[in-house]
Amino acid sequence: MNPKVNWFFDKDTPWKDAYRKLRAIALDCGLTEELKWGCPCYSIDGKNVVVIHGFKEYCALLFHKGALLEDRDGILVRQTENVQSARQIRFKDLREIAGLERSLEAYILEAVEVEKAGRKVPLKKTADFPMPEELALRLRASPALEKALMALTPGRQRSYLLHFASAKQSKTREARIEKNVDRIMAGKGLG
Repeated sequence: MNPKVNWFFDKDTPWKDAYRKLRAIALDCGLTEELKWGCPCYSIDGKNVVVIHGFKEYCALLFHKGALLEDRDGILVRQTENVQSARQIRFKDLREIAGLERSLEAYILEAVEVEKAGRKVPLKKTADFPMPEELALRLRASPALEKALMALTPGRQRSYLLHFASAKQSKTREARIEKNVDRIMAGKGLG
């Protein structure tokens, strides 16, 4: 146990007991406990394996390379269609965790083997994401904006593309693009 992470488990939340059980399971698998993104993160040889986190409706174990796991029990969840690598196992109560304890250990140990083997999730390239027509028009009209967008990291480029494309109406896509022009020109990610 890492004392720097204790505050997370001491917080008064509906998931307090569930978090503690998940912590015990992760630590029993020989992982190193750290605090990352405000959540307990468990790693092997400095490589992130699984994170414990909670939401309003559920708490979860998030496997960083969950897409590479076998999912024998059919319990891994892809949070959204745009998530490429990570997968969650969601829980609504402590009994659910206790009932799946052996399976959870098996999933964690498989994730450890994925890391030790150096396996990588094949990710879609930025060019594979659709570019909204409104953005394409704006980039053609402003070479400086196109240059600034292409200078961003691939992850930031994808974030903008997904954000702009998710709007249903053209007017909303145009407004989102306009709102973010200054951020893109400043080399910043979606805020």
